[in-house]
Amino acid sequence: MQPKRVAAISIIIFGLISLFGDIIYEGSRSIISPFLLSFGASAFIVGLVLGAGEFLGYALRMVFGFLSDRTRSYWTIFILGYSLLIAVPLLAFAGAWPLAVILVLMERLSKAVRSPARDTVFSYATRGIGSGKAFGIHELLDQIGAITGPALVAAILFTSGGNFSAAFSFLFIPYLLMVITLLWSYLKLRPLIPLPATATKRAGLKQLPGELATYSAAVALNAAGLVSIGLILYRASPEVLPWIVALIYLLTQAVDAAAAPLAGYLYDRMGRKLLYLPFALSVIPSSLIFLGGLEFVIISAIFFGAIFGMHESIYRAAVADLTPAEVRGSAYGIFHTLYGFGFLISGAVFGFLMDNNLALVAVGFSITAQATAMVLLRKTLRKPSPATKTIS
Repeated sequence: MQPKRVAAISIIIFGLISLFGDIIYEGSRSIISPFLLSFGASAFIVGLVLGAGEFLGYALRMVFGFLSDRTRSYWTIFILGYSLLIAVPLLAFAGAWPLAVILVLMERLSKAVRSPARDTVFSYATRGIGSGKAFGIHELLDQIGAITGPALVAAILFTSGGNFSAAFSFLFIPYLLMVITLLWSYLKLRPLIPLPATATKRAGLKQLPGELATYSAAVALNAAGLVSIGLILYRASPEVLPWIVALIYLLTQAVDAAAAPLAGYLYDRMGRKLLYLPFALSVIPSSLIFLGGLEFVIISAIFFGAIFGMHESIYRAAVADLTPAEVRGSAYGIFHTLYGFGFLISGAVFGFLMDNNLALVAVGFSITAQATAMVLLRKTLRKPSPATKTIS
């Protein structure tokens, strides 16, 4: 089969896998906060669990990326990672929040396992038509799933009278479709996609520019000082029916989808100076959410969507601008680890403050974190290209 035809089929198949995957886990994330609340979980527990999940999902990518490269078992690890999404529909049978927590963390582990191997296979499969176009189409299908998932879950909750088990059970359907597509890709596409047979020599950490550590610390502080969408939805849960909570999450995803490409366009013109904007904006939802009332929940969700859209587009782009190509994989591993750690801190701190209604402390914490992040960011602006200074 011609390389361009293999690439075209791969884009569609991998896009469908991501679409089904996003329906599953974005659908679940839209209601996980009210679901845990239904078991009596506090804001601190919800924030800590979701923060720990984000930390696992980001930090362990470096481990599984290294494992994929060392073993060359890209397809096996890729399929294993997606298979772990079975944790989401199994939430239908969780009778207490500790079991639900284990399944939530298992879903985030799935993200860490599959992402490096999937992106590697996909990059080799689509070399015939250009990575920019390939990943762009893939992201489009991915985003369709991210919006469809919460919409379907909201519809099921609405028609079932807020039955969480019905909503999670429904997600067995996209899971089954995803597994079928995965198996088809393994049987039909794997023989057609050439992957490297031997491990490449890894560049040493001494080649990493010192600015990377400063930038990653700035982003970690930014994440730590930004209230999570999980806690925003937790705040909404006592006020509205669960299906409305899912729609608020859908709104966040829609804003995210619109903000990401716009931020990418502006970043190409402004560079890392643009990061001052999401840093400053992060104070707004982190403050408004403590005022109470559905209107402030919705405003906070909109701001979070815009901020996170910038996270997904320009934060990673800045890593590429700061590091030479030969150490970029390690650079992203360090960046994601610190970034995920920031979300862990955010979940624990804002969850505790929400439980104790310490609004002024929350505002002060967010302002301090973002101001410190801006100071660190400013230090990275002095050198626009990878520096010779290294991390010791």
